[in-house]
Amino acid sequence: MKHIYSILFLLTILSCGNSEKETTVIQETQNHQDEIFVAKSQFDSEKMKLGKLALQDFNQTVTSTGFIDVPPSSKASVTTFMEGYIKNTPLLVGDEVKKGQLLVTLENPEFVELQQNYLEVSNKLKYLKSEFERQETLYKENITSQKNYLKAESDYKSNLAHYNGLKQKLKMLNINSTNVENGNISSTINLYAPIQGSVTKVNISNGSYVSASTEILEIINTEHIHLELLVFEKDILKIKKEQHINFTVPEASKEVFKAKVYLVGTSIDPLNRTIKVHGHIEDDEDSSFVTGMFVEATIITGSSKTNALPNDAVAEIDGAFYALILDKQDEGYTFKKTEIEVGKQSEAFIEVLNPEDFNNKQVLAKGAFMLLSGGD
Repeated sequence: MKHIYSILFLLTILSCGNSEKETTVIQETQNHQDEIFVAKSQFDSEKMKLGKLALQDFNQTVTSTGFIDVPPSSKASVTTFMEGYIKNTPLLVGDEVKKGQLLVTLENPEFVELQQNYLEVSNKLKYLKSEFERQETLYKENITSQKNYLKAESDYKSNLAHYNGLKQKLKMLNINSTNVENGNISSTINLYAPIQGSVTKVNISNGSYVSASTEILEIINTEHIHLELLVFEKDILKIKKEQHINFTVPEASKEVFKAKVYLVGTSIDPLNRTIKVHGHIEDDEDSSFVTGMFVEATIITGSSKTNALPNDAVAEIDGAFYALILDKQDEGYTFKKTEIEVGKQSEAFIEVLNPEDFNNKQVLAKGAFMLLSGGD
């Protein structure tokens, strides 16, 4: 029985000893994870570099969204003043047109009636004008009564007003009044391009009926495209004319394009509490933007200097940011992993909000991510 107790006691001691040894190994491993050793040969072959915390310029920005647009003068909706049936429309979406180019031909019997009325009024006007001039002469010679003179004047001027009104209608329909007076009456009218540009909408086809309120075609001239941004009310006082804008078209490209603030709106949209900011795009003649494209923009409102490290010196691991501080340098380089509180970021640098941990210390300025991600 004593031998059994002795064996159990020895097993208990051995068990406790093993547990303590395992705990010591774990602690040493955890402590070791905070230090990374790099041989000099590896440091040189990987072209690693050392650096220090330094002051860098960081932009103060306002983010916004918007779209590509053109000025109102560069957009035209083609409509008709009188309804009709489409006789001919050779254009498709994307076709380029010049100002004054024939777009659509419409046909309607009412066009014939209008020209007939104009021709009748024109012929009648000649008679009424002659009669008015005759009555005026007779009245001045006291041969006719004032009543006859006034009636002739009234008939002539009333018909003249009717004539001028019909003539303007023909002009609005692009019908030559001189041709009508010569007896050339047409059942069709032509619609011409009011601006130069490309066709962006075609809402009709041959034989379709269009009313006076129907948009037949839309033409947009993209020579002077611009940004139409929506900036929230809380940020609008920071926006000034000539400030630089960086923007992207996220659905089409990752490229960053440049623009400048040209106009700042003076009224707030009551629904979303935003104000429109108009921006001119740099090198817009060489761009291939399409009106209506959604954009994400950053307006640069100012800049400030603050402590920062190169982006290559910082690695993000499990949602936290780390850099490697040089601890010892003899046969190689021993680095200590140190967490960073990050602030603003630029293309090359990242702001450090806990600079006291990095002051007067060298850090691994290039190659940190490879070491830290590999270590984990």
